[in-house]
Amino acid sequence: MKKFSLIILVLLSMSVTTTSQNKEIATFGGGCFWCTEAYFSQLDGVFSVVSGYSGGHTLNPTYNEVCSGSTGHAEVIQIEYDATKVDFISLLEVFFATHDPTTLNRQGGDTGTQYRSVIFFHNEKQKQEALLVIKQLTSSKAFTNAIVTEVSAFTKFYPAEKYHQDYYANNPNQPYCRAVITPKMEKFKFHFKSLIKK
Repeated sequence: MKKFSLIILVLLSMSVTTTSQNKEIATFGGGCFWCTEAYFSQLDGVFSVVSGYSGGHTLNPTYNEVCSGSTGHAEVIQIEYDATKVDFISLLEVFFATHDPTTLNRQGGDTGTQYRSVIFFHNEKQKQEALLVIKQLTSSKAFTNAIVTEVSAFTKFYPAEKYHQDYYANNPNQPYCRAVITPKMEKFKFHFKSLIKK
């Protein structure tokens, strides 16, 4: 984690700081969206985080269809954020630190292409920054195994069913939340204190 943090600090110093509010969109897939939504909704500068599906071929997919692995979609979150408060590289820092980008189509016990590690870039700047971060993490050997995160152009986002939205916040005592998400959230809050909303 220490080596990873130093790399990100260097990258952050290279990013351009803007001087006025700048709403932007980021779309990430890092396994179950119940977890990823919980992390990113805590960040200062984030207006909203919506769980949904992206990267597949089925129109208006349902959760059950996506879980079958037949739609090509990944479980993703779409983040609307103020780039003057939290930039894309900071979001990438959280993304790579809160899931395993080295396991192909799997996060922990969740397996299938719907759980793949993926960055859907919305413009050329996001694409180049994503590739730069992956290159830096690879060259520094921040992870023991090779990073397999997909970097693809964003096409379409389908919001997930209403009961998936703000899932952790609305269901903190649900067994999966208590056993899996809560311990991860505690580590997340410890490592990213400086980025969390006051």
